[in-house]
Amino acid sequence: MLLTFEVIAEALRERISSGGLNPGDALPTQAVLMAEFGASSLSVQKAMALLKQDGYAISRPGKGAFVAHPHVAGDSGDGEAGKTPVGGTSARVAALERALTETLDQLTALLARVEALEAAGTERGC
Repeated sequence: MLLTFEVIAEALRERISSGGLNPGDALPTQAVLMAEFGASSLSVQKAMALLKQDGYAISRPGKGAFVAHPHVAGDSGDGEAGKTPVGGTSARVAALERALTETLDQLTALLARVEALEAAGTERGC
């Protein structure tokens, strides 16, 4: 059984996927969602956080939450794009793993250069 915030998030995902809400459209306000689902403020906030985390929504401070633009995974090039937005948790984890690997490579190269400079300094008697 889904928790209230998961029900709200799933309902909004369905509206987005079906075209009921389009990229750039404002998402319903917290008050509207609370009334529609008979939910608490916290449940609505958790649902919105989940939508943002999964790449379905973005926040604009002072303006509200909006449907994210259609950056979608699985675009096959035949006009039928996948329905999973890029920018979700797995996409962020993959990007962080790539950045970490690049950083480790740079640190390894830097360490090798430092060791080479130290060895050269020792050979000169410095």
